[in-house]
Amino acid sequence: MVNLKLAESEYRFMVVVWDNEPIESGQLVKLCADKLGWKKSTTYTVLRRMQEKGLLKNEDTVVTSIVPKEEVQAYESEYFIDKTFAGSLPLFLTSFLGGKTISATQAEEIKRLIDAHRG
Repeated sequence: MVNLKLAESEYRFMVVVWDNEPIESGQLVKLCADKLGWKKSTTYTVLRRMQEKGLLKNEDTVVTSIVPKEEVQAYESEYFIDKTFAGSLPLFLTSFLGGKTISATQAEEIKRLIDAHRG
């Protein structure tokens, strides 16, 4: 079973992979140094951990994702709403919007999403 629970640093690493895959592991080390300020050993440690979690594969020094970004984002979003708002999407939206207003286009898009996911 894939473990989708990621620490912030693991998620940032995965974004580098998702944005550049398939990527040679040596190039991944360079990108992580540039984008995350990581040393080679840190990159390989996190790469190994993401392989153990079932998120990445490293075959012939080419790194690719097994789990798409959208799946991890959906899990993280649901986890956050469950933890912070007791699973209540309306409470989340109320808190997120605060006193802000949204455009008619944004409101219509949200309504379309709700209608598409209504059960």
